[in-house]
Amino acid sequence: MFLYEKILEYPINIKKKDLKMAKTIISQYGGPQGELAAAIRYLNQKLTMPDDFGKALLNDIGTEELAHIEMLQTMLNQLMKDATIEEIKAAGLEAYYTEHGKDLFPENASGVPFTTAYISSTGDVIADILEDMAAEQKARAVYENLIDLASDKDVIEPLLFLRQREVVHYERFLELLEHYQRLGY
Repeated sequence: MFLYEKILEYPINIKKKDLKMAKTIISQYGGPQGELAAAIRYLNQKLTMPDDFGKALLNDIGTEELAHIEMLQTMLNQLMKDATIEEIKAAGLEAYYTEHGKDLFPENASGVPFTTAYISSTGDVIADILEDMAAEQKARAVYENLIDLASDKDVIEPLLFLRQREVVHYERFLELLEHYQRLGY
């Protein structure tokens, strides 16, 4: 069961519209290394973990990934707020606008929609945890690339927060991997 607090995990207050940045950040919402794929992956895998420690850890991280989706959605909304058709065209978002208007839709920065093909699940505890660790490292790398592309501190600060959470998740998955290796999995 979830308890929803109506606050973001990290405050988002982007004052400057930047549709080109929104076009890149959307990848962490619905791209292959994004938060949506991570949330679904971990919340599915938790059910097949062999003990309560693994189930709880995957549930905790999967739930936090849902909070990260909400942060990214908020960032995207603020970056695109009050965009004119001319600004949408200038940012190369006319195809996106054609299908979705100013609504949010999970896709990568190239416009490829989210797919469950991004979610890996093998039924092998060690293989799944190693995949989860790799997913966290890939997400960290994408956040670092986004930080490199950003110039507004109101965008950079939440990206830095999200990047750091990927590092923490990686460390927690490493702890889980070592736990199951000690148990002989």
